[in-house]
Amino acid sequence: MTNQNRIFRSAWSLGALLLVTVTSCSTPAPRHTAIELFDGKTLSGWSYVLADPQVKMEQVWSVNDGILTCQGTPVGFIYTGPEVTDFRLVVEYRWPPGSKPGNSGVFSRITSPMKAIPPAVEFQLKHGSAGDVLGLQGRKIAAGQPRFFSVPKHPLAGDIAGVAKTVDAENPPGEWNRVEILAQGPRYSVRLNGKEVNAVEDVEVVAGPIGLQSEGGVIQFRRATLTILDR
Repeated sequence: MTNQNRIFRSAWSLGALLLVTVTSCSTPAPRHTAIELFDGKTLSGWSYVLADPQVKMEQVWSVNDGILTCQGTPVGFIYTGPEVTDFRLVVEYRWPPGSKPGNSGVFSRITSPMKAIPPAVEFQLKHGSAGDVLGLQGRKIAAGQPRFFSVPKHPLAGDIAGVAKTVDAENPPGEWNRVEILAQGPRYSVRLNGKEVNAVEDVEVVAGPIGLQSEGGVIQFRRATLTILDR
């Protein structure tokens, strides 16, 4: 092989390598995948905590015709992984037709101790207050921002820090509501039925699972879709 041919083949090989490298670097990263936490059939993959350890999960939570129903007593919650800090969560809920609206919530960034109301960030579902964001059991939300409030030494939830909703966006009892929670580092932004109802700054950043609360009212869920945004 002549020196000229060797130079040509070396140059071709180098060019091919560069082409492969550039092509690989320009390939877009896969989009974040949505995870259906509730499969519409069972509570497979969910764990539970109740104030009364003698009460079984199925006495409080049941699934029928694609709807997850919580009886509301005793106080507690169900939860499922993965543990996340940054995420987008879509939950659909309603107060059953003909029932009196009550209290419940969507938990995120749950950590130990796993008691009936754990350290967590809660999106409040309580009728009349849906849209408030709370830090439970000392979970930090910075004071000084608009609509901030605190409740020290609550008998069940410990020290509470919260930011009240900006607008009432609940649908009438018996109708489905759609909650969208976007957690990005220390910031939570939330929408209810398409309206932005809260934007909260300086929320403590810790990893934890997602939970649905039992707290004094019969409530139904039909969707819990999690998209992980953690880097």
